[in-house]
Amino acid sequence: MSDTNLNLDLDPSALAALGEGHVAYVRAMRSEEVKRLFPEAPDLTPGLDLFALLSASGAPILLTDSRDAAFANAWAHDLQALSVH
Repeated sequence: MSDTNLNLDLDPSALAALGEGHVAYVRAMRSEEVKRLFPEAPDLTPGLDLFALLSASGAPILLTDSRDAAFANAWAHDLQALSVH
């Protein structure tokens, strides 16, 4: 039997950088959460369902009201989009 455990010693910043420029995440969020990721965003009506496109490191890229638009933007920028639940 072989050992399939792989131990990588990565600090948090190195771990966050994995996939940078190649992978992005689409995250559903409510308008009340927007300021946490997009501090410069204007005040939004409470209760809106929105979607954020985030880089592999978690940096915000795009905010939209359409999941399809978030995935299309990732695709247009050659990013592999993954959904975050």
